[in-house]
Amino acid sequence: MKTVKIIQRSFLTLVLCLTCLLGLGTPPVYGADLSPAPETAKAYIITPSNGDTVKAPFTVQFGLSGMGIAPAGVDRPNTGHHHLMVDVDQLPSLTEPLQGSEHVLHYGAGQTETQLTLAPGEHTLQLVLGNYSHIPHDKPVLSKKITVTVE
Repeated sequence: MKTVKIIQRSFLTLVLCLTCLLGLGTPPVYGADLSPAPETAKAYIITPSNGDTVKAPFTVQFGLSGMGIAPAGVDRPNTGHHHLMVDVDQLPSLTEPLQGSEHVLHYGAGQTETQLTLAPGEHTLQLVLGNYSHIPHDKPVLSKKITVTVE
């Protein structure tokens, strides 16, 4: 009887170890963390306007309709927080958390405006709303990309 129990324990331990090892090679599934967004939800940049010439530092005001703002980490239906894409030619994956960088700015405290200091020249700005875990919504809520010229 002892031999049977030892074999059973050994087998269960082997199965558990194999399950853990096989799971290490599996990429994380973020799609499960996608939050739905209402069809009417829209993000937009209030100011500056597309084509404006600005002096640094300048204020960027974020607009959102059809949803509300909630800080990162707060999971409430139909809410999110802003991420500002600066000079991004191609959007990052919209099914994974947005990674902060000099081109992807996070406003996880629920901010609705920011001050930017950019080098003189032409720059693009675009908003992407992220859910409580910085992942864009199932129907991504994006603003139109605008271009500003910094003097």
